[in-house]
Amino acid sequence: MSGVVKGPVIGVVGPSGVGKDTLMAALIEADPSLVAMRRVITRSADAGGEDYSAVSDQRFAELVDGGAFALHWQAHGLSYGIPAEIEELREGTTGVLVNLSRAVLLQAQDCFDGFVVLSVTADPQVLANRLAQRGRETDAEQARRLARAGNPLPDGLTHVYQIDNSGVLSDTVDTVLDLLQPVRA
Repeated sequence: MSGVVKGPVIGVVGPSGVGKDTLMAALIEADPSLVAMRRVITRSADAGGEDYSAVSDQRFAELVDGGAFALHWQAHGLSYGIPAEIEELREGTTGVLVNLSRAVLLQAQDCFDGFVVLSVTADPQVLANRLAQRGRETDAEQARRLARAGNPLPDGLTHVYQIDNSGVLSDTVDTVLDLLQPVRA
């Protein structure tokens, strides 16, 4: 055993518009020993939103076949992948934040030792306003995303922290860092 301390993988989940990416960036700013894992997505590079690596469907399939991902899944008509380099990224950190889908949480728990789920929620009207402001989806797509907002997490997760991100971001950051402190210690 190398003796290198690895921070946990912290799966950040929640409905569209809840502010996952904003929260992750604020957490890293408040605690630079936290890092974020950049996802690979079959989404156009000019779609905006989070920082991600855009690839074609064909390239994504090639990456899957080549074992490039520690974890991959499909959601909202897109393919998402977490690069295998996440294991190296964990070394010497207090945690690696990664935006995940609820559908892959049990798989992630099996894949990453010390896995933690940060389940982010917000008031339904806050979600609707945020989705409308970002302007990435049609009205129908926004309605579908809002309808899924209350979907529960899968049973069997061992470390889950629930966070309401309806209010002031700095308050949410303080709450999350307090919750993660035992995990990060």
